[in-house]
Amino acid sequence: MQIERPDVQYIAGVDEVGRGPLVGDVVTAAVILDPANPIEGLTDSKKLTEKKRLLLAEEIKQKALCYHVARATVSEIDELNILHATMLAMTRAVEGLAVKAEFVFVDGNRLPELSVPAQAVVKGDSLVAEISAASILAKVTRDQEMLELDKQYPQYGFAGHKGYPTKAHFAALSEHGATPHHRTSFKPVQRILAEKS
Repeated sequence: MQIERPDVQYIAGVDEVGRGPLVGDVVTAAVILDPANPIEGLTDSKKLTEKKRLLLAEEIKQKALCYHVARATVSEIDELNILHATMLAMTRAVEGLAVKAEFVFVDGNRLPELSVPAQAVVKGDSLVAEISAASILAKVTRDQEMLELDKQYPQYGFAGHKGYPTKAHFAALSEHGATPHHRTSFKPVQRILAEKS
């Protein structure tokens, strides 16, 4: 599928990582690539090995015209809901770019509030290089934060499941309760907290 690109110089891609997990911030990134400095192998971050993601993330940081990583915090997620928090984080990522984007491709089927023209692209992380780059930066950033959290709370296994709702994560929640980093608005966390109280 060919995505039609507008005839402007500065095109940003934006993507998020972390809508599904029960713990941690939702992380977004926006990237404007440099056509004179292409990056080989950009695709959906979920299709890449961790090693390849880390290498590409460094290359993106070196070669992109600019990039910005943003987030919505756990308290914002709990207050706004995950969809609105994700949109807020995407807006922050685009607005944080050092070069003002003239057009933005957004992964998914809805658009955050932006001051420039934009297009939502379903499966954009496989179809638009700028979104692929953004998905890689967001995923690498969030995974590293989960590894840090794992050091603080080794009993939860965050390094393995990255905060997603797995059997191991549910078992740890049942046994140890929620950390301050858990999203208390998420039903599985609410349910376990209710059982613990």
